[in-house]
Amino acid sequence: MTPDRKDNDQPMTDFNRTRSLFHLPEGVIYLDGNSLGPLPLVARERVARLLCEEWGEMLIRGWNDAGWMTQPARIGDRIGRLIGAAPGTVVMGDTLSIKVYQAVAAALEMRPERRVILSDYGNFPSDLYMADGLIRSLGRGHEIRTVAPEAVGGALDESVAVLLLTEVDYRTGRRHDMARLTRAAHAAGALTVWDLAHSAGALPIDLAGAGADFAVGCTYKFLNGGPGAPAFIYVSPEHIGRVRPALSGWLGHEAPFAFDLDYRSGPGIERMRVGTPPIIAFAALDAALDVWDEASIHDVRARSMALGDRFITEVEQRCPGLELVSPRSAEDRGSQVSFRFEHAYPAMQALIDRGVIGDFRAPDIMRFGIAPLYLDADDMVRAAETLGDIVAHGRWDGPRYREQRAVT
Repeated sequence: MTPDRKDNDQPMTDFNRTRSLFHLPEGVIYLDGNSLGPLPLVARERVARLLCEEWGEMLIRGWNDAGWMTQPARIGDRIGRLIGAAPGTVVMGDTLSIKVYQAVAAALEMRPERRVILSDYGNFPSDLYMADGLIRSLGRGHEIRTVAPEAVGGALDESVAVLLLTEVDYRTGRRHDMARLTRAAHAAGALTVWDLAHSAGALPIDLAGAGADFAVGCTYKFLNGGPGAPAFIYVSPEHIGRVRPALSGWLGHEAPFAFDLDYRSGPGIERMRVGTPPIIAFAALDAALDVWDEASIHDVRARSMALGDRFITEVEQRCPGLELVSPRSAEDRGSQVSFRFEHAYPAMQALIDRGVIGDFRAPDIMRFGIAPLYLDADDMVRAAETLGDIVAHGRWDGPRYREQRAVT
């Protein structure tokens, strides 16, 4: 299976066209789509239609007449096409943290004789928090073992039940080799859980080809689904018939509206549903995914690599005091570029004040997302010029830029 089955018969992506599909505030260069994608124009119309014509007029009939109940699987298949997943193996709903919990719990139960969850120092902390909470509740002597990202393959042994990794490091953009590490995990008898939060919509993924067991991801970053957009979970066809959902919510039941007191898992990927789906959020996400009817993920990846290289060159020419912490090779990083700077937080606030929006990650990382659907080479140059001016002249050095805000 190819990561995007439309690519063979799809023309080259028109990035001027895709840029026109987003609302981008005047004078802003948006380099934070790896945290929250911008608003797709069509999402406004889609959400308004849902509010007025579906919720407003249909009321509760919308669950049947507007197809609300089937949206988690239908939209899951749309995302599945971007991540190399067969139809019927991805379902939407809840948050990414919930999906991590589901996947790790299911994988641990499939390896009852093993007690180790292996991860790396670069994993997103929430994934580790969820795994830690799970094993504390289980009380069976499990442990989380974290190693350096480059040491993961060598740390796999017969004690490891689950390899839990984020494919692209949220701080540095370092990219794991999914296929190689999945093979190594399987050779050691372990199962894999891949977090695609910084991968989906940024680069080609081939879950089926890599043999991944479980994968999870969010949709508000490179998929542009909006603040708090629902997450997804993938389960390999090899496992889906025997996975037991630890969070046995009513919509994962075989017959939700029978209202049986005993839980019976639903068929296939439906069993990984938990609670009532967020229909308004689904309307925005479904609209956001329309851009992929006009864009090739392979074209997006090629352009992302070129733009990232250009940004690195431009920044290093102007800001010798900044240290590149992302891999220099575009092949080895996701769709973001990060620099270390002693005054990273106030410098980023000054940059945002000048209309170039990136973000900060503690303790000293300036992070920039490269989203080719709406960014071009001119944006890279102008952003680097603005950053160079701020750093060279110390324009970050003021009390209003040092005041730490709730979201960084």
